[in-house]
Order: sequence, then structure tokens, then C-alpha cells
Amino acid sequence: MHVDVAPQIGQIAFVLRGKDEGGYAVIIGIVDERFVLIADGDKKRFDRPKKKNIAHLELQSVISSEVVNSMNETGRVTNAKLRYAIQKFVQAKGE
Repeated sequence: MHVDVAPQIGQIAFVLRGKDEGGYAVIIGIVDERFVLIADGDKKRFDRPKKKNIAHLELQSVISSEVVNSMNETGRVTNAKLRYAIQKFVQAKGE
């Protein structure tokens, strides 16, 4: 495993394996040191997140402050906010 930093809530991740392969998602929960819960606000909604092995994700250096703030305040985040965070990241990356 090549994980040098622990995943954080609100962090953007690139999916390397599985049905969502090639897309981006936001980490909305940490199960243990191997698994996280991800959602993209579109196919994977906040209320039905995907449990994903960290080895199958490429963690990005970006952490969405909107998602973090919302999770801290209410314990949840809207699907629109997840989509917005991913969209903003992709635009900033210039893809």
C-alpha cells in the first residue's frame, strides 16, 4: 500500500477500481484504516454512500471546506454540495 497520509472527511478522491472507476468522489466517512465511505452526489448519494478500499482510491490533495463545514455543523452534506465540490476541483485541475 502506498498511502502516506490518512484520508480525511471532505477529501476528493479519484476512483481507480470498481463501477465508478475513472470518476471523482468525496470522502464522507472513515470506516477504519482500510475503508472509507465515498459519495459523488450523483450516482452515489450521501444517504447511500459506497464503502471503498483506500487502495482503490487515489487521494487528491484537495479537501473541500464546504463539505467539511457542513459535516461538522449538521453531520451531513447535500448531494448538490458534493457535486459542486467535485465540479470545482475538476475545473481547477483544468480537465
